[in-house]
Amino acid sequence: MKPMWISKDYALLLMLATLWSSSFVFIKVGVQSVGPMTLTSARLGIATAILYAGLRLCGYRLPRDRRSWAVCATIGLVGNTLPFTLISWGEIHIDSGLAAVLMGVMPVTTAMLAHIFIREEPFTRRIGLGILVGFGSVAALLAPEALSGLTAPILAQLAVLLSAVCYGASATFIRYFAAPANWPSLASGAMFAAFAFSLPLTMILERPWTLQPDSPAIVAMLYLGIGSTAVANLIFFYLIPRLGANRSAQVNYFVPVLGALWGVIFLREHLSGRLLLALALILIAVAVVQPRKQRV
Repeated sequence: MKPMWISKDYALLLMLATLWSSSFVFIKVGVQSVGPMTLTSARLGIATAILYAGLRLCGYRLPRDRRSWAVCATIGLVGNTLPFTLISWGEIHIDSGLAAVLMGVMPVTTAMLAHIFIREEPFTRRIGLGILVGFGSVAALLAPEALSGLTAPILAQLAVLLSAVCYGASATFIRYFAAPANWPSLASGAMFAAFAFSLPLTMILERPWTLQPDSPAIVAMLYLGIGSTAVANLIFFYLIPRLGANRSAQVNYFVPVLGALWGVIFLREHLSGRLLLALALILIAVAVVQPRKQRV
C-alpha cells in the first residue's frame, strides 16, 4: 500500500499548477496599467510580508549564516526576480496563453540541469529525446515569426523562454542545496532576497509612485502576491525535497494547458493551430523526460 502522503503531495502539485497557470492571466491584466518591474516588486513585496509573518507565527526565523543567505539570494534572483520580470515584460507583447505554453519547456531544462548537478537524476536517451521534442515545440512557435527578424513579439517569447530556464535552474538548485527541515526559512529568505533585488531597480527605472494602476491591476497584484507567489512558493519549497526536481516538474503537465485555457476563458484569447501543435509537443516532451519508475 502506498503511503498517504503521496496523495497529499500530488494534490498540492495540482494546486500549484492552478496557482501558477492562473498567474499568466493576472500578469496580462496587471501590465496594462503598471510596468513589469513594478508588478514584480509589488507581488514580491506582498509575498515577503506574508511569508515572514507566517514564519514568525510558526516559530521559525530567517537564516542567519552566510551560506544559507547565499542560497536564498541565488534562489531569489534566479527563481523569482528574473523570471517574474521577464514574463511580465513578455506579456506586454504576447498573449497570456502563449506565455503559459512557452513556460511548459521548464521540465526539459530541469532534466538537463538535474543531470549535471544531481547524481540521482541521470541523463538518459529518453531525456535526450524529450529535449529534442521540447525544442521542436519551441521551433513550431518561434520559427515562422523569427523569419521577420527580432520583432517585439519574438523578443517577448525569448524572454519567457529564458524565464523557463531560470525556473529549471532554480528547481535544480533547491533540490541540491535546500535541506527539507529548513524549507520555511529558505522560502522566506529567498523571497526577501528577491524583493531586495527588485525594489531598487524598480524605483530607478519605472518610478512606480508616478503610475496610476487601475482596479484590475490592483486586484492582479494582490492575487499574484498572495496566491501565485506566497502560497505557491511554500508549496514548491515543500514538494521539491520530497518529490525531487524531475517529479516536481510534473506540474508543467498542467501549467501550459490550464494557462492557455484561462486566457481563452477570461481574456478571449485565440488558440491557433500552431499554438495547439506546440502545446501537444511540449506535453509529449514533458511525458518523455519524466522517470518511468518513480520511487515512492
